Amino acid sequence: MTHPTASPLRAGRREWTAFVVLLLPLLLVSMDVSVLYFAIPAISRGLDPSSTQQLWIFDIYAFALAGLLITMGSLGDRIGRRRLLLIGATAFGVASVGAAYAQSAEMLIAARALLGIGGATLMPSTMALVRNMFRDDGQRTKAIGIWSGAMAGGIALGSVLGGVLLDHFWWGSVFLVNVPAMVLLLILVPVLVPEFRDPAPGRFDLLSVPLSMGAVLPVVYGLKEVAAEGYSPLAALSVTAGLAVGYVFVRRQRGRDDAMISRVLFRERGFGSGIVLNTVAMFAMMGATYFTTQYLQSVLGMGAMEAALWSVVPSLAVGVAAPAAGAAAQRAGRAPVVVAGFSTGAAGFAVLLLTGTDSLAVLLTAAAVMGCGIVTVMAVVSDMALGAAPPEKAGSAASLLETGQEFGGALGMALLGSVGTAVYRRELADTAPAGLTGDALATARETLGGASVVAGRLPAGPGQSLLEAAREAFVHGMHVTAVAGGTLMIAAAVLAVVLLRGRVCRVLPGGPAARAEALTR
Repeated sequence: MTHPTASPLRAGRREWTAFVVLLLPLLLVSMDVSVLYFAIPAISRGLDPSSTQQLWIFDIYAFALAGLLITMGSLGDRIGRRRLLLIGATAFGVASVGAAYAQSAEMLIAARALLGIGGATLMPSTMALVRNMFRDDGQRTKAIGIWSGAMAGGIALGSVLGGVLLDHFWWGSVFLVNVPAMVLLLILVPVLVPEFRDPAPGRFDLLSVPLSMGAVLPVVYGLKEVAAEGYSPLAALSVTAGLAVGYVFVRRQRGRDDAMISRVLFRERGFGSGIVLNTVAMFAMMGATYFTTQYLQSVLGMGAMEAALWSVVPSLAVGVAAPAAGAAAQRAGRAPVVVAGFSTGAAGFAVLLLTGTDSLAVLLTAAAVMGCGIVTVMAVVSDMALGAAPPEKAGSAASLLETGQEFGGALGMALLGSVGTAVYRRELADTAPAGLTGDALATARETLGGASVVAGRLPAGPGQSLLEAAREAFVHGMHVTAVAGGTLMIAAAVLAVVLLRGRVCRVLPGGPAARAEALTR
């Protein structure tokens, strides 16, 4: 039997060049999450959207992306991952032009929805193609590490790029930047990237498409509502409805031979363990980001562009940590590196406890340490999950990893955000200066931004007192959240020891080279 790391399996210059090309859609999809941060004021002046339309301009992209990941992963396994990538790149490019030249809020919302649909094809396709092109374990681990670092860096880069473009061009430029990259992708991918598909995929289960969307979208929507507005009956009902549909979806998948999510994926313990640990890592990352980004703008009083530039600093460390994690896992084994990653994340949360109301260096250090630890976990467990999945199911495997990240991120923002907000509101009620009207106090207790608005309307003395009390309350809420996040990281490290104990890599029957040849069309 051929050993998985035999030299015929090693990727050469062609595969690594193709990998660089595949980083293009990854960066753009990541950047599109944050690129609108600076564009909304200009869009508001140009298109005059209502408050509801403005929310949908922001959220429809993430909803379409999250709702269709599972479907697109399964579709790529059937029609070919390269083909789906090219279809998605075309849709993404066309939608970018439509968004750039939208003449109304409704047109922009529709274009953002199409961008999300295109993004849902690009994300699992690129990760699945990496799994197929790099059959050598060491090379695949290195590639996934770079992939993870690029994804984390793309989100920070999107904010900065958006600000730079808006300083020199009109708001549509933040979308047009996607077009040259998509054109380059359409030219180079057919030349450099081979096609891969499941040789025996079975029928495509159409009924599972609305079921998967009905399971994912209400849960993500409900969690986002909790993060933005706090608990409400509507948010709870939305999450409950999504979980109920999810139960039906899972039952259907377990009873079908041609299921959208194959049971074969979960026969290897490494796959399920990777999904769980990856979701926990994203929970912590987004929960921490929820507070650190607000701290820069609302506590330190930075403008959006200045805050975005400072947020790049931790991303530099994160970009190095992801590839390094893969190399460390090759030498020391995955379990020790994952445990070390969670432990480093806990240390980052501990550093966050040292912040006051004027602690930029401490905050950036905490964010860098947390980010390095968490991205170390994500890089290693993503590689573990993809390596455990059969190559013909790589698209489905990648889509489940991405969907887990969406759930983890939304849950982290909702739960950790709710903890910090509850502390903020309770403390500000006790420390706000006397003499505030009931409406003013209620507005100040909603958010730190609301407190800043109220403080600006008061005389200098009471306004400054309110602002200082609000900042202290916010930082205290962030500290309580840091304790919760650090505790979660320690618990996750223990969970990793349990899940990864004694885990070994399987060898595919028939030899990887033969199996890979059968999958290439």
